[in-house]
Amino acid sequence: MEFFDSHAHLDDEKFDKDREQIIEEIKKSGVTKFVSAGYSLEGSKKGVELSKKYDYIYTTCGISPNDIPQTEEELWKNIEEIKKIVKENLKNKKVVAIGEIGLDYYWEKDIERRKLQRKAFIKQIELANILDLPIVIHTREAVMDTLEILKKNMVNKKGVFHCCPLNRELVKEALKLGFYISFAGPVTFKSSKNANEIIQMVPNDRMLIETDSPYLAPEPVRGTRNDPRNVRYIAQKIGEAKQISLEEVSKITYKNAKTIFNIVD
Repeated sequence: MEFFDSHAHLDDEKFDKDREQIIEEIKKSGVTKFVSAGYSLEGSKKGVELSKKYDYIYTTCGISPNDIPQTEEELWKNIEEIKKIVKENLKNKKVVAIGEIGLDYYWEKDIERRKLQRKAFIKQIELANILDLPIVIHTREAVMDTLEILKKNMVNKKGVFHCCPLNRELVKEALKLGFYISFAGPVTFKSSKNANEIIQMVPNDRMLIETDSPYLAPEPVRGTRNDPRNVRYIAQKIGEAKQISLEEVSKITYKNAKTIFNIVD
């Protein structure tokens, strides 16, 4: 049985002391592929380095809404640098998407900064289209604006709602738009009362699993540093909700991740 963790952050400083050891243990655990997702210029660079070092690690490059620079000028420079990095690494097929990008109004309350988030989101959608890549979307407390941008700005290769909020309207509209839905640790939390309903809404051929490591560790390891070895707990929850085996969930989500990220073994 093999698992594909579609979104983790192994470049995070929480792994600085034992990163190489953890990465080796991840593969031994049955997680034979994972995406170390970029979220800033520096994080994107680190993700590319990891993807070059390990054949089973892939990466995304982008500026997340929570990592937007202080000035618009600096933001455009960062996005241009992201474009350069991706173009330099397109041939090796290890940069698989532009992301994570999107909107986050939970952390950002300033109206002007929210406007800059929206500009950054649209600009990076345009970048993904230029580079012929899918996008990986982060959205938090910004459902309507996220959907509005996606409806007004065509995304050629579609992409993934990572750690997708358990919001019925968001999932329904995201599926209509052609996006994949990625489930993370929160679907296992006792507080996620509608997790089963949301999981059942997503067709088997449009779902992914992820850890969002080192954050959001699932039950029964909630509260610890998360890593891709825990992705099986999310898969188990999906299996229970859909009444299919863990092995079937692993096969379905592995295939889906390879499809959306255009990975050929």
